[in-house]
Amino acid sequence: MTVRVGVIGAGWIGQEHIRRLTDVVTGARVTAVTDIDAERAAQAAAGTGARVHADGAALIAADDVDAVLVTSWGPTHAEHVLNAIAAGKPVFCEKPLATAAEDCLRIVEAETAHGRRLVQVGFMRRYDQGYRQMKEVLDSGRIGEPLMVHCAHRNPTVPESYTSDMAALDTAVHEIDVLRWLLDDEIVSVQVVTPRSTSKRFAHLKDPQIMLFETAKGIRVDLEVFVNCQYGYDIQCEAVGDTGLVRLPDPSAVGVRTAGQHSTQVLTDWVGRFADAFDTEFREWIANLAAGNEPTGPTAWDGYAATVITSSTVEALESGHVVATDLKPRPVFYGGAA
Repeated sequence: MTVRVGVIGAGWIGQEHIRRLTDVVTGARVTAVTDIDAERAAQAAAGTGARVHADGAALIAADDVDAVLVTSWGPTHAEHVLNAIAAGKPVFCEKPLATAAEDCLRIVEAETAHGRRLVQVGFMRRYDQGYRQMKEVLDSGRIGEPLMVHCAHRNPTVPESYTSDMAALDTAVHEIDVLRWLLDDEIVSVQVVTPRSTSKRFAHLKDPQIMLFETAKGIRVDLEVFVNCQYGYDIQCEAVGDTGLVRLPDPSAVGVRTAGQHSTQVLTDWVGRFADAFDTEFREWIANLAAGNEPTGPTAWDGYAATVITSSTVEALESGHVVATDLKPRPVFYGGAA
């Protein structure tokens, strides 16, 4: 079965996923595209045979759309996801699921009422081979019970439009999701510490930031977010347990020895670092849908949790206090206790 996908949002990430679904992933065909910019939608659809629709509602209702991919502006996500659920169509939504926790809960309630999983949220780190290996080690108990996790998320530079709250909302959100998954635990509180700022930042930006999380089991996590580190795109994660530790491997790179030095390349952007993870994410999503199965990736509940925790992180940054996340109890539908 070929899964016919309609894409809402034809910006850079939307165009990249259209390319991925067309050229990389088997079993999928992009049949519909829409964007607030009709010309951009037409350009994205060119060469795919996809029809351009006036808006997301029309695309979701189209008979030649089996599943929906939402890559539009974040504040529009909730509307499109809810419309897809109402139509009974699987929907893959790039993060955030919604920009407000209340909208995330509306999605959770709608999907629960539908009675079958339709929503998958685009947290691609769960599909990275290194993180998957870490997950296997943690689940096996080889390092005992996790006690601490040390993380870093470093970008060489960010544009002037990047603001201090985006360190949580756009950057740390990926660690927040993957940590919840790795540890099979919930983040219950957050604090943000701001050390001396780098001289390489724009004046309005607090950079770097150190985010301190505590989980329900008492695991402590420190996350360094440094978005003007200059030297490259560097993602680090190390979990320390009772009897050992597990560390995320660096991307494979050759070592070069020359002129009295030994060096390896450092990647400079997230596209190169997680390209394989994106491919795997979409291969698995399409394979599940083609087989008539529910999606198995990050859920609407994961999207809700990420929105609540990132919002709490912004509050902690602005207030200087430790902030409780105050997540609602997880519904049985998403694996919560009866």
